[in-house]
Amino acid sequence: MRCRVGAVEIDTDRFLLRIDGQDTRVEPQVFDVLSYLVEHRDRLVLKTELLDEIWGDRFVSESALTSRVKDARRLLGDDGRRQRVIQTVHGRGYRFVADVEALSSPAPDASAAPTSSDAARQQIHFTTTKDDVRIAYATVGDGPPLVRAAHWITHLEYDWQSPVWRHWLEGLARGRTLIRYDERGCGLSDHDPDEITLDSFVLDLETVVDTMELDRFPLLGVSQGGAVAVTYAARHPERVSHLILVGAYARGRRARAETDDERRAADLQLDMVRLGWGSEDPSMRVAFAPSFMPDAPPELWSQFGTLMRRTTSATSAARVMAATSSIDVTDFATQIRCPTVIFHATGELRIPFDEARALASLIPGSLLIPLESRNHLMRADEPAWSVFLDELDHFLNTDGSHPA
Repeated sequence: MRCRVGAVEIDTDRFLLRIDGQDTRVEPQVFDVLSYLVEHRDRLVLKTELLDEIWGDRFVSESALTSRVKDARRLLGDDGRRQRVIQTVHGRGYRFVADVEALSSPAPDASAAPTSSDAARQQIHFTTTKDDVRIAYATVGDGPPLVRAAHWITHLEYDWQSPVWRHWLEGLARGRTLIRYDERGCGLSDHDPDEITLDSFVLDLETVVDTMELDRFPLLGVSQGGAVAVTYAARHPERVSHLILVGAYARGRRARAETDDERRAADLQLDMVRLGWGSEDPSMRVAFAPSFMPDAPPELWSQFGTLMRRTTSATSAARVMAATSSIDVTDFATQIRCPTVIFHATGELRIPFDEARALASLIPGSLLIPLESRNHLMRADEPAWSVFLDELDHFLNTDGSHPA
């Protein structure tokens, strides 16, 4: 949705708010409240509905909602007494009463396929693992399959709205059917499973591909998903035709720590997740963003913080991080026999480039392609992204033995 209310322009696709043409920083929950009220301006929005939509299953006081509405009013020049923009229906909820001008979205690039409008055409299904965890998976695009092993902070529906992931989905589904799923603890999958370990992550992947009855397919692992993909490919060599690893590692942060300071740094990140993930103060979530996307503008860091909050709870996020931090798949990496390509940003901060070199030395015959970037999560507007997509297409269209 892209619209204008007076001098304020709201762009929910890119999570941007402009006042008099200038980008304006806004707290994510205030943006969410404002966007939801505008989107549902044809009716009264109940307080309970807003609390469920913005905070999910986290308990917050009604005063938190009142505070966000007050901040939204202030952005729109509404003093709250006259209520010319957001009207309070006492004891019930809020109604957006100001005039809203719908704006057209920028014309999409006709050469890109699919576009974010394909989010409406993605098909979401559910399957259940042997340990009785419900896993949500989705398909989008047309052509041969590409399976993406799940990784941290995903949401099958919300990822299409997020500027962090939208271009990944569009690019990966270009000319093929992209199959992805939310790992246990995240997104639309069950958030409180009994087990969150590397083996359980692999079980999620096994369950999805078995449910879809895929005999042989290329497998993509991004970041933490790389270790899951490596383990699956080692255990099921007959199923994986090509292995693609992006920003991946064989050893998690705690597993590869060699000094007390490195171990303390790994533990500190885990404490930040436990304490700051569900906080109404977004600063602790946003603090993660520069390590994932150091070259991104500040507004994208804020949107990354929103992505974190929407995908899972603080408890599940901490459990997932603790499990992935201790991962070590070096033995599995030496067992890989399928064509393998490893993409890694040369200057990235989250997973050092040395981890890519280590993976390449472990996996027999693997090809390492350095990408000129500092971002763990590549942006759509940087040259490395186009290089990655071109090399990926070449790799999947060959037997994997001849580099571009």
